[in-house]
Amino acid sequence: MSHQITEVTFRVGSLDVDMFNQCRPSALLGYLQEAATQAAIQLGASGPEIFERYHCLWMVSRNWVELYAPLRWNDAFTIQTWHRGGTGVATYRDFDIFRDGKLIGQGVAQWVMVDADTHKLFRLRDVTEFQGTDGGERNKSIKLHRVPMPKEFGAAGKRYLGYSDTDINGHINNSHYADYACDALHMERNGKGKYIRDIQISYISECRAGEELSMATAVEGEHLFARGIGPEGEVRFEYAMTLADEEQ
Repeated sequence: MSHQITEVTFRVGSLDVDMFNQCRPSALLGYLQEAATQAAIQLGASGPEIFERYHCLWMVSRNWVELYAPLRWNDAFTIQTWHRGGTGVATYRDFDIFRDGKLIGQGVAQWVMVDADTHKLFRLRDVTEFQGTDGGERNKSIKLHRVPMPKEFGAAGKRYLGYSDTDINGHINNSHYADYACDALHMERNGKGKYIRDIQISYISECRAGEELSMATAVEGEHLFARGIGPEGEVRFEYAMTLADEEQ
């Protein structure tokens, strides 16, 4: 068995920070996705390779990230990532986030492979690239479930989905859902003096350019929630985050 840990170093760019000089959740998810992409390339399981061999696409079904301190403009940080192996229809990918050699966060993403035409789930036990290449003793025990949501929500306007939201698979990229939630929750007000300690997203149904979501939000102290509802009335995604006081 050959355990494989992929390490990628980034620097927080000026386009990825908000008005409080903190890395936006969507940008952080983007960095994690890029680290996962590099890991998949090393495994020989990148998007194009998976499509060619299995006629499948990678899709993220759930995301969770926890930060112990905010990332700011020009911060250099390193992500280490590995997968936990796969036997069913989903696999977990784990992340540790370091700055100046110190662990400042962690994350877990649940990925699935779907048939490119039917979107039927593909069993990962048939993906040879994932056999014997997991993180071994680094594997986290965290399991992701659908985001627990409060009962009462308030309407928070509409969100049009366009070209700039899409990715190589033709649907809305997973990182953009964090922007939809943060905008609906008015983080320009609610984020003052705080940093986003953790976020969790459940991607329930695909969204595509040209669609419009009805946004709904709820706030319970330091816990903020958002969901996007498609024109058919079905929930497309759910988002939860926790705020913490920013150290001065």
